[in-house]
Amino acid sequence: MNNSWKKVLIGEDANVREALKVIDSNSMKVALVVDEYCHLKGLVADGDIRRGMLNGIGFNDSVTSIMTTEPHTAPVASSKEQLKTLMQEKQILAVPLIDEYGCVQGLVTIRDALDVETKKNPVFIMAGGFGTRLRPLTDNCPKPMLKVGGKPILHIIIDIFKRSGFTEFYISTHYLPEVIMDYFGDGSAFGVNIKYVHEDTPLGTGGALGLLPSDMPELPLIMINGDILTNVNFSHLLDFHVKNDAEVTMCVRDYEVKVPFGVVEGNGNLITRMVEKPTYRYFVNAGIYIISPNVYKKVNSMAVIDMPTLLEKHIEQGDKVLKLPIHEYWLDIGRIDDFSRAQQDIETMEY
Repeated sequence: MNNSWKKVLIGEDANVREALKVIDSNSMKVALVVDEYCHLKGLVADGDIRRGMLNGIGFNDSVTSIMTTEPHTAPVASSKEQLKTLMQEKQILAVPLIDEYGCVQGLVTIRDALDVETKKNPVFIMAGGFGTRLRPLTDNCPKPMLKVGGKPILHIIIDIFKRSGFTEFYISTHYLPEVIMDYFGDGSAFGVNIKYVHEDTPLGTGGALGLLPSDMPELPLIMINGDILTNVNFSHLLDFHVKNDAEVTMCVRDYEVKVPFGVVEGNGNLITRMVEKPTYRYFVNAGIYIISPNVYKKVNSMAVIDMPTLLEKHIEQGDKVLKLPIHEYWLDIGRIDDFSRAQQDIETMEY
């Protein structure tokens, strides 16, 4: 547990809007209401805000009107096993740690209690695109910073990785980089480490790899497009890549094409077969890759190349390039219709 829990503290004079902002900006999903001496007065989760809104509470009303006044707490010296048992029995996701005077001394989430193994593998998120197909939404906002369910897509991606133990992030920027950097900073407020690589001119998804620092660890890197909404288990992807000793693993999705007409096959003018309204199935690129260091470290700085072209070169060299079908929820938010669908899906998507 680090000191990031202090960012979820709000005073009794805060309103609902301020509480929502705190919840939205941290990965702990709660705000703790305290007095001037840091005595715990209540706890607010996003569910409390939703219930308050349904009961007519407004954004400018006092946070005390919606907070849980007697939240489950634990002594500051509690063991992880005790905290895990408490959260499982009470079906809660976070527990404030209280000293003998009733003052808040920490906050433990269920992820902390489950002791997820921290992974040193870097995560590279491509967030430099213009998002032209989503205009006018992207006129003043990079596509990965568009909000889905009240939170930027990029924030959701980082949360999903973090819950699998990934903490080392690199973000590639080009279009409106200050919007991304002002929001995330160095990542410490989100419990992760973030570094940025900036493309002065677009280099393509493969070319951006050449901008990564030369002192990157000798570990496989996970690369993902910054407009992907998914709840895939990234630890499983990494395990597959390592166990199969691959140079690159591309995640793919099953895609169906239904032809609404009868298809005629033949050889010249000779008809050999007729298929009525067939369905063809293909694997398509899901925009997620696991890349070994002897691949991404060899990409030249300022090289302009996309990932399919880079992979084709390694395939020609006889390198082991694998595909891995993913069956979990996945959505490429490239068009307005996709963005609208994401707003609906996020309500039921588990991540």
